Formats: sequence, structure tokens, C-alpha cells
Amino acid sequence: MSEHIFIGVAWPYANGPLHLGHIAGAYLPADIFARYHRLKGNKVLMVSGSDQHGAPITIRAEQEGTRPQEVVAKYHRQFIDCWKRLGVSFDLFTTTGTPNHTQVTHDVFLTLLNKGHIYKDKMLQAYCPKCQRFLPDRYLEGTCPNCGFIKARGDECDACGRPLNSGELKNLRCRICSTAPRFESSEHFFLRLSSFQEQLADWIKRQAHWRNNVVSTTWKFLDEGLKDRAITRDLDWGIVVPQPGFERKRVYVWFEAVIGYLSASKEWAKIQGDDDAWKAFWQDGAKSFYFIGKDNIFFHTLIWPAMLMGYGGLNLPYDVPANEFLTIEGKKLSTSRGWAIWLPDYLERYEPDPLRYTLAANMPESGDSDFSWHEFLRRNNNELVATYGNLVHRALTFAYRNFDGAVPSPGELDERSQGLLRQAEITLESVDKLLDRCGFKEAMKQAMSLAQESNRYLDEQAPWKTIKTERETSAKSVYTALSVLTALKTVLYPFLPFSSERLHSFLGFDGTVKEGGWAIQFLPPGQTLRQPQPLFLKLDEDIVAEESSRLDSLNESKKAES
Repeated sequence: MSEHIFIGVAWPYANGPLHLGHIAGAYLPADIFARYHRLKGNKVLMVSGSDQHGAPITIRAEQEGTRPQEVVAKYHRQFIDCWKRLGVSFDLFTTTGTPNHTQVTHDVFLTLLNKGHIYKDKMLQAYCPKCQRFLPDRYLEGTCPNCGFIKARGDECDACGRPLNSGELKNLRCRICSTAPRFESSEHFFLRLSSFQEQLADWIKRQAHWRNNVVSTTWKFLDEGLKDRAITRDLDWGIVVPQPGFERKRVYVWFEAVIGYLSASKEWAKIQGDDDAWKAFWQDGAKSFYFIGKDNIFFHTLIWPAMLMGYGGLNLPYDVPANEFLTIEGKKLSTSRGWAIWLPDYLERYEPDPLRYTLAANMPESGDSDFSWHEFLRRNNNELVATYGNLVHRALTFAYRNFDGAVPSPGELDERSQGLLRQAEITLESVDKLLDRCGFKEAMKQAMSLAQESNRYLDEQAPWKTIKTERETSAKSVYTALSVLTALKTVLYPFLPFSSERLHSFLGFDGTVKEGGWAIQFLPPGQTLRQPQPLFLKLDEDIVAEESSRLDSLNESKKAES
């Protein structure tokens, strides 16, 4: 019986291009998971969108001398183009700027307010006398009281990940003019997060399937004691607060961004022509998964669940498989310092599947991982081209040339051939269990292990030697190798969708890999093959120096700007 699987993916700020840290942290694992479940026959809804209301957008607009909406439109278009080219298969990728999102945000706000989970109070808010305005948290910078990082933001420290209130920072200053702000009293709405302490703790205790890093980070905040948090700010960019007297204030971005998962689901339902279609993914026995980076754990294991508990009638997260960070060439990724590899730049020069493979094979599931151009080259040339690609090319080209472009009849398979086909079945079962638990890195490893073993099998059988004197023996080994490829195109489809679809076609299948389901499609003897082409291209070693130079140049130009 099929399941309903909801997949919510972190909403990127529409203030700049996507980089590889974004992809490794949230978007690639989410897409692998979605494609896997679709293959299994489950009903999947994967949503996200451009977060257009954060201070990063207004900061970028000021830097570019344009309006926030123009910044949002530019990068939202770029995001959608990148998803298509990289193969990230959202059911809906929207924005927080839609009337639907405003309506759903207001509904959640008012419901929580009416139930007593939101209240009014006064707070001190930073005001810059030089800029003559209240400063959003992202416009503030200071020293983190927890770890001592000197460039912590007003809402969170990038170094240790601790959520902050701007008043906690030492040496506080305005990011725009470096003036020390003064604090003035301002009335705002607060989420009564502290009242959910025990309820959240009891719920977290039952999440035995969560990753260790997610559980430990969540308990760290619970052990410190949850504090109420302001959910409005003195801003003119964002969703209007639906209360009289608050016309010049806006709903704080962290509060309304997580509501985007629900609003996007409702928007998707309307597009389907069934306004209630979203309910199957948010109620009853559906499971919800939230793919994020580790800096967003607090908001997805405590804040959003508290809001859902207070609202009532909607599923709490089943899993929050947050990834750690991706470093670049051994250094912490930093967009402000130009130490990043931008996804649009990558897609202009290289194919998508080699990147998907490299990031998946070294996914930062339990600790930070590193991307280097040398490693990218090695994995592409030694693993994709020389191992998997080589297996595909020599098995298919040999069959195409020597058996009239068709799958040969194998006769009775010997023990070695049967053993390899059994290993293919075991790999399918093993990868199935791993992907179900969001174990992407190990799943990829096991799939490639099958490709390696199949290469050894072909070397042993050497059908190119037996074709003239023992044609039946040659047919047996070629048939076995081709059958293993039908397993590999399935288990690798969530990771490598473009090359898997091409292999599916080369093997003589019509339609798509998805239509075959999570199963080995054993080849009928006589099935017509399509003329094969290499699945992957070998890259020149010079790209390492070229790309490293490009990265260094960007880093130096950012240093000069600052």
C-alpha cells in the first residue's frame, strides 16, 4: 500500500545565486529522497520556494541600488532554472510573496493568537541614529557571547549556530555604517515558546530514528530552557501584521518562512484543481520530512513543531534529516569572502550528474565534508567514467555489435552468473532500506560496489575472447551484465537521474525509469537495444588548476571590495 510522503525543503533567500553548500545541505538529499519514494510508488509532495522577505534581500537591494522585488524576481528565476538543469524535482517551488502565503500566514498567526499562544509585549529594539531607522537583526553585527565570534548576526551566530537576540551581542554595531545603535522600546507580538517546553521534550524523546546531530542539537536548546520569541519587527518589507495599530510592522521572517511549507502545499492543491488535496500530506498517516542545513535545526525541531502543536490538527515532523556543512577546498564556505562555488557557474561548464554523484558520495550527513576540484575530477574520471561508465559502455557496445543489436539469449546460467544477479537483488534491497532511513552516502557506496563487482565479473568471463569459439558462453555473460545494468539504472536513478534515463533507453526500454518502479526489470532475450553512447565524459586534469584559479580570483576580488 502506498504512503503519502511530504517533503519540505529549506527556503533559500532570494538575494544571490545558489552555491554547492545549499545543494549538499538540503536540495540534493531531498531530491534523492523524493525520487526514491516516487519509484517505490508512494505519493510524494516536495515543496519549497524563494524566501523573499528576509533582511538579506533588502541588504542586496540597497547594495545594487534597486528595489527588493526586483532582486527577488531575478534570483527566483535563476533558482527555477538551476532546479531544472540540476534535476531537482520539486512538485512546487513558489515564493513567500504570494497572496496565498499571506493568507495562510495570517490564519496561523490569528489562530495562535486566539488560542493564547501569541501575546503582545514591549521589547527594546536596536535603532541606528545615523541611518535613522530601526535595524532588523541582519543589519546588526557584534561579538557572540557564546563562542566569541566577532561577526555574529543579530539573530544567530554563523560560527556556533546559537540563536540570539540582538541585545545579547557584545560590541554591537550597525552593519551599514558601523555606528553603535541605541535601544528604544517598541511593542511587538511574541510566540509563547516557553509554554511548549514539556510537550516538545516529551515528543523529542520518542524520535529514536532521528540523526544524532539533530537530537543533540535539539536537546541542547531544551536543556537551556526555551524562551519566548518576538514574531514581529519594525520593518516595511514583509507580510503585514493582521492587527490594528501594527500597520508599520511586519511578521518576522523566521515565523512566516516555516509556514511556507503549509502555504505551498495549499497552493499546490489549488493548482491540482482540488483545494483539499494538501490534507492527505498533512493529516492522518502521512509522514513529513524536512531537509535543511544544521543551522536551521532549532527552527524545524522546536519552533515549527510548537507552532503546529498550538495550531492543532496537523502532523508534526516525522524526520528532520539535517546535514552538516560543506567546506570548499578545506576552508569554510563564505559567500561574503567569495569562497564559494556557485551552482549557475558550475552548470555552465559541466554536466549535472557528476556533481550530484560527488556530493552524494561525500554527503555531510554526520559531520562536515569537503568539496575540492581534485576530488571532483577523481570521482568523475575514476569512478563514473572508469568504473560505472566503463561497465555500461563495454557491455552495451559488445552486445550491440555481436548480437545484432539485441539482448542475447543466455541459456542456463552458471553459479557465478546467478550469484551476481542475486547480488544485484540484494543491493536493491539494501539500498531500499538505506534510502528509507535517509542514508544516502552509504546507499551510493553500495550501488557503486555492485558496479565494481560487475566489472570484475566481465573481466573474468572475457566474452570478447569466447565470442568466436563459445558463443553461448559469451551470450550468458553479456546477458548477465546487461541484467545487472537494469538494477543499477534503478538504484542510481535517485542520485543520477539523467544518466539513468539514458541507460534505460540504451537497454531498449520505452517510457521512464520511474514507470518501472523499484524493481529489477530483467531483460527479455531479443529485446532491441539502442545504439549506446558514453554515459559520462572524461575531464581534463587542467580543470583543477583552472577552477582553483577562478575560486582564488573571486576570493581576492571580495577582499579588495571589503
